[in-house]
Amino acid sequence: MAPRLAWRVAKLVESRPETDSAHTLVLEVPDWPGHLAGQHVDVRLTAEDGYSTQRSYSVAGPANGDRIELTVQRLSDGEVSPYLTDVFAPGDPIELRGPVGGWFVWRPTATEPVLLVAGGSGIVPLMAMIRARREAGSRVPFRLIYSVRTPEDVYYAAELRRGAPGLDIAYVHTRTAPEQARRPAKRIGLPDVTTHGWPPDFQPTCFVCGPTGFVETVADILVAVGHDPQRVKTERFG
Repeated sequence: MAPRLAWRVAKLVESRPETDSAHTLVLEVPDWPGHLAGQHVDVRLTAEDGYSTQRSYSVAGPANGDRIELTVQRLSDGEVSPYLTDVFAPGDPIELRGPVGGWFVWRPTATEPVLLVAGGSGIVPLMAMIRARREAGSRVPFRLIYSVRTPEDVYYAAELRRGAPGLDIAYVHTRTAPEQARRPAKRIGLPDVTTHGWPPDFQPTCFVCGPTGFVETVADILVAVGHDPQRVKTERFG
C-alpha cells in the first residue's frame, strides 16, 4: 500500500456545478487510505514544460471507498481552480496526496454538541462533517451558521434545504438577503453567533472555516462570550 502522503494519480468521475463559480469534483483515487471529515488534500498540476503548482482543497464528504469529493471555487486569477472547474473532464487524470490534517476534524464517536460556522466556500469541510454525521447515524446535535454574499452563493443548496434531524441551519447574507429575510444583509456579528450558536455552558466543539478576517471575527466572538478556546477549532484561507 502506498504511503498516506504519497502522490497518487486520481481520475475524474463526475463534475457537477454547485454555484456559478464552484463545482464538486468526484474523483476515483486508487488505494485511497480513507479520511476524516474536515481533512484536506493537496492537488498538483504539471504543465508540459515541467512547471508544477499545487493547491489544497478540503474533502467535501466522508470516506467512500476509493472515491472522494472536492468542491472547488473558480478564482478568475487562479492557476489551478479555472482548470479544475472549466477544463478538467471525466476520465482526465490529476495528482493528489493526502489526507492531510488531524486537528480540524470531527469523529462520529464524539458526543458533545457541534457548532459549525462557515464563510463562503468554508462550508466545504463543514459539509463533510454534516454528511459524516448523517452516514454514521449520529444523534449529536449540530448547528450551522452559514455566511454567504447572496442566496445564489449557497453551496449544496438543495441538500441543505432538505435538512436532517438534529441539524439546525441559519443563514447570514452579507450583500443581498432574500425578500422574506428578517435580518438585513450585513457581515456576521455577535447577535448572529449568540442567537444561532450554542451557549458556552453546553461545552460544544466549534468549527469555524472561511476567509481569514471572517474566521478571526467569529473566533474572537466565541471566546469573548465564554467558549473554551481549546474547543474553538479554526481553518482559514486567503
